[in-house]
Amino acid sequence: MSASGERRENWQPRMSIHRFKYATPVETAAACAHHILGILEETIAGGGEATFAISGGSTPKLMFEEMSRQRFDWNRVHLYWVDERCVPPTDQQSNFRFAEEYFIVPAHFPRRNIHRVAGELKPEAAAERYIAEVQSQFGLRDGALPHFDMIHCGMGPDSHTASLFPGEPLIEDRRHIAAPVFVEKLNSWRVTLLPGVLLNARHIAMLTAGDDKADAVRAVFEEDYDALKHPSQLVAHGNRSSSWFMDQAAASKLS
Repeated sequence: MSASGERRENWQPRMSIHRFKYATPVETAAACAHHILGILEETIAGGGEATFAISGGSTPKLMFEEMSRQRFDWNRVHLYWVDERCVPPTDQQSNFRFAEEYFIVPAHFPRRNIHRVAGELKPEAAAERYIAEVQSQFGLRDGALPHFDMIHCGMGPDSHTASLFPGEPLIEDRRHIAAPVFVEKLNSWRVTLLPGVLLNARHIAMLTAGDDKADAVRAVFEEDYDALKHPSQLVAHGNRSSSWFMDQAAASKLS
């Protein structure tokens, strides 16, 4: 029985997915950036606020730079992180620091709307504080999951997404918001949003580029569903709207 209470062998993912392929990483990142901005603009058009969670890694750099060049009113957008390394926010490995350099500062993102993971704390404490922050900001009762308006995800060559790596038991968790996770092959602790939150998002944008991702892209779309083996299948086969932005190299092995 999975954490969601469903028998895994009887669970069939429902696809609601759009795939976009571009010649270069620059074009791919720009298209993903404008897609995200479009969704956020629609969300705040009625006078409300939008919630936006971003991922780390090197791939989003071009996307962050494109978003920061646009004249967008960030005052009604609240920024969160899909995952974070358990390091101080000034550390070179910090996803917050990366976003701050390439997005937050150049975009003049309002500090009052930033909800980072306190990676300088011990992993369990960092996860607990982040969960409490999300619950407070979304006004959630105990046991409820947030509905992010937009979540940006990335994918590794091993098909991991967020900090959910192949074989991680938390991939089965559909009930909790976030958790600390030890990535054995990287010998590091991280805090990550969990699958229930990813699947609950109103929109997910996956950005992936490079020929080192080609095998993972093919496996995610063309192999049988097994998220424990290919965690990014959570995004490809979720029950919400997801859009994949791939460069030609990443998509080169798709049928």
